[in-house]
Amino acid sequence: MRLNNTFLRLVGAFKKIVRGFLVISGALAFLITIWCFTSGPFWVYYWLGTGKPALAEPPSYIVVLGGGGMPSESGLIRTYYTAKAAKLNPDAAIIIALPGNISDTASSVQQMKEELVIRGIDPNRILFEPEGRNTRAQAMNVYKILGGINPSVSICLITAPEHMRRAFLTFKKAGFSKIGAYPTFEQAIEGDITFNDHALGGRQGPLPAIGKNINLRYRFWTHLHYTELILKEFVAIGFYWIKGWI
Repeated sequence: MRLNNTFLRLVGAFKKIVRGFLVISGALAFLITIWCFTSGPFWVYYWLGTGKPALAEPPSYIVVLGGGGMPSESGLIRTYYTAKAAKLNPDAAIIIALPGNISDTASSVQQMKEELVIRGIDPNRILFEPEGRNTRAQAMNVYKILGGINPSVSICLITAPEHMRRAFLTFKKAGFSKIGAYPTFEQAIEGDITFNDHALGGRQGPLPAIGKNINLRYRFWTHLHYTELILKEFVAIGFYWIKGWI
C-alpha cells in the first residue's frame, strides 16, 4: 500500500511538471507569435548587425568570416559583400577565414576565393585562415597571420548581421583596435508582390484572400526566422562572455 501511494504521488508530480511545461510552452509560443507580427524581431536583428563605429580610414585588411559551404546562401552573400568592399578599398588585402583544405581546389575555402575572382578581385590580394573552428579561434589566428597588430593596422569584418556584434567584440578582445563592420544584410525585392486572389482562379472556399496581405505571406515568417537567429545568437554571446572571449 505504501509503495502504491508513493508511486501515485510520483505520477501526480510528473503530471504537474508536464502540465506546467505545456502551459509555459504554450504561453511562449503565443508570445512569440504575437512578437513576430510586430517590427521587434527586425530591430533586434538590425541592432546585432549595426551600431559599431565606422572606420575613419580605409581598412588594411578585409576579413570575411565564412558561413556555410560553397555554394550556400551564407557563403555567396558574404563573397558578394567582400567583393564590393574590396572594390571600394583597392589597397586592402582579403583574408578568408573558413575551415578547409586550401590545397583542394574543390574545397569551400577555395571556391570562396574563386567566387571573388569571378567578381573581379585579384587573386594575389587573397589570403587564407583555414584553421579556426569558431569566431574566437578565427580572431586569434588572423592576429597571428598579421604578426601581432601595430597601431596602424585596421580591419573590416564581413559576416552575417546576427553574428556581427559577437564577431566585433571577439576580434577586439583578440587585440584588434581598429575594426570596421560590414554586415551582409539581404535586400528585399523592389517589385510589387501583391496579387488578386480571385483573378488567379482555383478554389476560393472559406480561405481568406491573402494576396495583398504581405504581413501574413512573408513578413511573419521572416520575423520568425529572425527570432530563431536572435535567440541562438544571444545564447552564443552569453557563452562567449562567460568564457571571457568578449
